[in-house]
Amino acid sequence: MIAERLKAGLIRHRLLIGAAAGALLAVVLLLAWLGSNLPISRALEPLPSRAIVLLDAQGKPFARRGAYKEAPVVVRTLPPYVPAAFVAIEDRRFYHHLGIDLLGTARAAWVNSRAHRTVQGGSTITQQLAKNAFLGPERSLRRKGQEALIALWLELRLSKDEILARYLSSIYFGDGVYGLGAAARHYFGKPPERLSIGEAAILAGMVKAPVDLDPVDHPAAARRRARLVLEAMVETKAITRAQAEAAADVAIPPARAALPVGGYFADWISPQVKSAFDGAAYGEVRAPTTLDSRLQRRAEQAVARGLAEAGRARIGQAALVAMRPDGRVVAMVGGRDYRRSPFNRAVQARRQPGSAFKLFVYLAALRDGATPENLVVGDPVTIGGWTPSNYEGGGGRDLTIRDAFAQSNNIIAARVYQQAGGPEVVRAARDLGIVSPLREDDATLALGTAETSLLELTAAYAAVASGKMPVRPYGRPRTTPIATADMDTAERAALYDLLGAVVEEGTGRAARLPQRAYGKTGTTQDYRDAVFVGFTGDLVVGVWVGNDDHSPMNRVVGGGPPARIWRDFMASGLKAGLIARDRPPEPRVLRPPPGEPEFEPPAPRRESHVPKWLRRLFGL
Repeated sequence: MIAERLKAGLIRHRLLIGAAAGALLAVVLLLAWLGSNLPISRALEPLPSRAIVLLDAQGKPFARRGAYKEAPVVVRTLPPYVPAAFVAIEDRRFYHHLGIDLLGTARAAWVNSRAHRTVQGGSTITQQLAKNAFLGPERSLRRKGQEALIALWLELRLSKDEILARYLSSIYFGDGVYGLGAAARHYFGKPPERLSIGEAAILAGMVKAPVDLDPVDHPAAARRRARLVLEAMVETKAITRAQAEAAADVAIPPARAALPVGGYFADWISPQVKSAFDGAAYGEVRAPTTLDSRLQRRAEQAVARGLAEAGRARIGQAALVAMRPDGRVVAMVGGRDYRRSPFNRAVQARRQPGSAFKLFVYLAALRDGATPENLVVGDPVTIGGWTPSNYEGGGGRDLTIRDAFAQSNNIIAARVYQQAGGPEVVRAARDLGIVSPLREDDATLALGTAETSLLELTAAYAAVASGKMPVRPYGRPRTTPIATADMDTAERAALYDLLGAVVEEGTGRAARLPQRAYGKTGTTQDYRDAVFVGFTGDLVVGVWVGNDDHSPMNRVVGGGPPARIWRDFMASGLKAGLIARDRPPEPRVLRPPPGEPEFEPPAPRRESHVPKWLRRLFGL
C-alpha cells in the first residue's frame, strides 16, 4: 500500500517536472521565435512619411499635414529628471522588474475594484513599448499574454536605458506628435535635452490621455496632471520638494504656430507635395507653395460678405479661385465654412458654367474670320430640335458680336455655334485648357451645359490674360516650364474687346473697377449655378455660387452676387497693392492706344478671305 503511494507520488512528481520543462521549453522556443521575427528597433524607426509644413509665397507656414517624429533620444544625454518624470508616473518599479510587474498589476487591480472603474493601469513601460511597437489596439486576454511575452523578450535583449529610450522615442503625445524629441519641439520649441523639470512633468503627464491633457488646448488639466507627476517625482526622490514647488507653474508658450491640418488650398496641394517628399524620414518637410496668404484672407472675407449680403437669395455655398495669368494659384475658397464642409467646390465640384462657356464659342468664330463689329441676325433658331431663348424670352434684334457677347444673348450664341461648328468650338475650348468631356454634336454646349470645375474654367480665362495656351493651374513653385503655344494676337485683342464690353456695358457691370477689367457672366437653367470669371491687372479670378443639392436659387445670375464678390475681392487686392495697376476703362476700344505693347493691331482682311457663312451670317 505504502509502496503504491510512493510510486504514484513519484509518477506525479515526474509529470510535474516534465510539464514544467515542457512549458519552459515552449517559452524558450517562443522567445527564440520572437528574436528572429520581431525587429527589435521598430520603435526607433521613422514614420512611413514625414510631416509636411506648407509655406505660403512669403515663406510663412499656414498648414501642417501628417504625423511628426524626430530622431530617437538617448537617455544618458537627457537631464536625469526627464526620464525620471516618466518612470515616476508610469512605472515606478521599472528598474526592479523583468518587464512584468506582478506587484504593480495586483495593486492596480485592487484599486480599480475598489473604485469600480479603471483608475490605475498595470502595464509597465516595457509592456507599453511592446504594445505600441508590435501589437495592435485589440483589448483581450490573448493580447495581454502576447504583450507580456514580448516584454519579457525585450528585457532579455535590451538594457533598461535602451528600453526607456525606445519608449520615449515612440510614445504618442497628441496633435500628430510621436516621441519625446518631437514633443519637446512641438510644445516648447526646444530639444528634449533642454527641457525644464516642469516641462518634463507636463509631457510625462500627457501619456495617460494625450488629447485631453494637451497643454495648448487644455492647459488647466495639463497643469493638474503635471502636479501629480511632480509629486510622484518627489516620492521617488527624483527631485526635491523645493524643486517641485518651483516647477509647478510652468509656462506653455505656443512654440509651433497653431497651424490647421486642413484648408481648401492645403487639401488641394497636399497630395502633390506628399508625392514629391514621399518616404520614411525623421522630422518634417517645409514645402513652399504659391498661396498668397494676404490674398487668401481677402478672398475669404469677400466670400463671407457676399454670402451675408445675399439675403433671401437662397445661396447655400460659394467658391472662389484666384491665379496669376501663368496659372499660379494664389487664393482658394472652396465653400462657406471648411470646418463644416471640407468639400472643395472650386476643385471637386463639377457644375455647368452657363454663358461663361461662350468664350470658346466666340473664339471659334473669331478664328474663322469674324470680328467684334460683325452684325448677327437675332431671329429665333432651332438646331436639332432645340430652340434656345434669351433671358428675357423671345427673339431679339440683330446685334454685333460684341454686343451679343456683352448682353449674353443666347440665340445669337447658338447661331454662332451652328455656323462655327461643334468640333471647332470644342477645339477652341481644348486649346485654352478645358479637359472635361465635351460633346461636339450637342448644340446646347453653346450655352455651357457641359460640366467643368471652377478651377479649370478660371485657368482657361487665364490663357486669354496671358496670351499663352493652355494654362495649367499649379500650387507648388515650378522648376520646369510647361509647353504652351502663343495665342494669335488679333484673336486675343478681340477677346479682350468682348470681355471688356461685358464689364463696362453688359451683364457684368457689377464687376466694374477703377481700372480695366475683363470677364464673363454665367447662369444655368432654373438659376442652379451662377458664375463670374474675369481678370484685371495680373490676377484672374473665378467665382461660383449655388447649392450642393442643385436646388434653384432665387433668381441669382452671374452678374449679381458672383460679380459683386469678384469686384469686392479685386478692389481689396488693388487697394493693398497685391494686384497690378492698369489703365482706366475705355469702352468700345477695338485696338489698344499707341505705344501699348500688349497687342498688335489685326492685319487688314481682304474680302476674299472671309468665309461664305460669315458673309451670309454677318451681312458682309
